[in-house]
Amino acid sequence: MKEKFTVDKFMHFVVHNGFLFTIAVMGLVHATLIYLMVIADVQPLVRLNIVSVIVYLFCVLLCKIGSIMPVYVSLLVEVAVYAVISTGYIGWDCGSWCFLVSIVPIILYFGTFLFKGNKRLILIPILVLHFAVYVYMYVAYVDEIPPVNVGNLMKTILMIFSSFVMIFSIIFYTWMYIYSSEKELTSLEEKNEKLSTDAHVDALTNLLNRRGFLPLVNALMDDKNPGHFCVAFLDIDNFKRINDSFGHDGGDEVLRHISGLIRKEMGGCEICRWGGEEFVILMKDYDFAVAKEKMEYIRKFVEANPTVFYNKRISATVTIGLEEYSDAYHEPDAIIKVADGRMYYGKQHGKNILIAEDME
Repeated sequence: MKEKFTVDKFMHFVVHNGFLFTIAVMGLVHATLIYLMVIADVQPLVRLNIVSVIVYLFCVLLCKIGSIMPVYVSLLVEVAVYAVISTGYIGWDCGSWCFLVSIVPIILYFGTFLFKGNKRLILIPILVLHFAVYVYMYVAYVDEIPPVNVGNLMKTILMIFSSFVMIFSIIFYTWMYIYSSEKELTSLEEKNEKLSTDAHVDALTNLLNRRGFLPLVNALMDDKNPGHFCVAFLDIDNFKRINDSFGHDGGDEVLRHISGLIRKEMGGCEICRWGGEEFVILMKDYDFAVAKEKMEYIRKFVEANPTVFYNKRISATVTIGLEEYSDAYHEPDAIIKVADGRMYYGKQHGKNILIAEDME
């Protein structure tokens, strides 16, 4: 099924094939001029336009092999030479000078692509030289009677055609510049957003890290009416032994698996990989009894669902410490430290256990 044509897709194609598109348009302009000069019977300009078309065909080959700078120079030289010679033959009133104006946005658009940093200053002498050619043409030809009189009708046609090319170039390449700038800005915003997300998310488990987790607890504690919430601190038992037995890849798979189990069962809760094999869960709107019941379920759930790693089953258990928020806690670290302490007590007294109160 063919994709639907859109302006955005067209602009995306043109921006990524800018030189080829420009060469094709310039070649089409000169092909049209060949036809008009044949009608006007100006043979020197017929031949000159044929040469211009050949130049642009050669530029296509240069684009194909990636030689972009010669294409850029060829565009500038060809337009300037054609404008001067054409105006010399058929006069200022035929509008060939418009081509000099039409090339200005092309100079700027592709110049900013080819030249980076301070090298872009080279565009200034290029534009000055371009303006000098225009001034020369104006002084030399504006009041001169041309060698060839193409007639009033053909003058009008050529002036309209040249003016159209000029206006099209100004509008189109300005549009291309705006489109490219907006796409670049959008891309930067997306990258910044991703970097911001990455700064708050653990790469291995896609859970929050400390930087992303602590502000959420702090915001909840700062709330005038925080309601019930509890914090659980989990640690995978004997994780070093898992790494020693199955390698770090196996250990990473266990971390991913257990974090997935917790995420699945604790929907609506904020889950953090605190570091290493440690996890912290923020259970908003949980009273202590419900939180205790839920953590006991999580402990059993992890124990009953081993990690499958290269057709091997890696059994793991977790030890959990649990604490309920009260007005005595003013900082996230304080309540987390209590939950951590209870978890540590459980590690020292058998592991694979939930400790929900101070035992000493």
